[in-house]
Amino acid sequence: MAQQDDKIPTITSPEYAKNIFDFETVASKKLAPDIWHWLSGGADDMKTLQANRSAFDHLQIRARRLVNVSKIDTTVKIFDQTLATPIVLAPVGSQKQFNIEGELATARAAASRNHLMIASTVSSFSLAKITTAAQKGVWFQLYPTPDRQITRTLLQRAEDAGCPVVVLTVDAPVLGNREKEAGFRRLLESEKDALGNFVDLEVQTTLDPSLEWDFISWLKENTKMKIVIKGIVTHEDAKLCLENSADGIIISNHGGRQEESNRGTMECLPEIVEAIKGRIPILIDGGFRRGTDIFKALALGAQAICIGRPYLWGLASFGQGGVEKVLDLLQAELVRIMQLAGTPYISNITPDFIARK
Repeated sequence: MAQQDDKIPTITSPEYAKNIFDFETVASKKLAPDIWHWLSGGADDMKTLQANRSAFDHLQIRARRLVNVSKIDTTVKIFDQTLATPIVLAPVGSQKQFNIEGELATARAAASRNHLMIASTVSSFSLAKITTAAQKGVWFQLYPTPDRQITRTLLQRAEDAGCPVVVLTVDAPVLGNREKEAGFRRLLESEKDALGNFVDLEVQTTLDPSLEWDFISWLKENTKMKIVIKGIVTHEDAKLCLENSADGIIISNHGGRQEESNRGTMECLPEIVEAIKGRIPILIDGGFRRGTDIFKALALGAQAICIGRPYLWGLASFGQGGVEKVLDLLQAELVRIMQLAGTPYISNITPDFIARK
């Protein structure tokens, strides 16, 4: 992670960024310490956060030659949505802490670059406002409250906003031991602004430690949206997703913010792909920073990847323009490695393009 060091040169405009790490440097200097610590932190000793990155170092790309790569097609289809790119904006709450326009700036950036956005339960703005800014196709990430009537209301608001998919987060029955986050939570509690999706709702907590697999059946009875389960890291739970008729999976360890497993999501991907066998879409998040990272996940069987911290660096640095440039850089890097590896279509990117150290 970038350090708050005045000796590190910083860019003064998104157009000067060479890669997404330029935005990390700006954000580390621009954000208040409590907010930066929340953004850069993880659980316990942050070994899982680090494992998300180091997992990519054990994978090599086997590039092929003399392939016509004059035209590159990065489109993917997930459910009924055709996406221009497999790069998805992961759900992150309280984005107003990074920029006054928060999720609205993020949504406009996603729309302008034709990326899918997943909006958080605990977003600063309501789903109605976010989906209007994004124009179409936003997915809704759900933290189910213990009060099922409140959960029904959240689901109804998501449907009313036109969300086609609900993403159920299952890796947070309790908060992980996020030692760098205490100041940020005190900051949120001291503010008077209500979270956008909870207007007129009396919510005590968004954590439900009693949640079990039968909740998926409850969801199916209470929403018309497709159901994606976020937080799966083992083949056993991937199979249970199938058994309980989930429509998709996001492999995630919450960016290393929950249990200290010391296991990166890319290390979880192969066993889950083997368990699912193409029956439902698999997305993945955790540590994606380069186009080559994205290529490796696609090669090992993911249909799309989700980014979180990178676009928040852009948001904190330059608002909508910063998010747009982060997306531009990652998309350009993906296109470049597809050309260099000899894969003009996403469907060409197979396990044959990966070797392990």
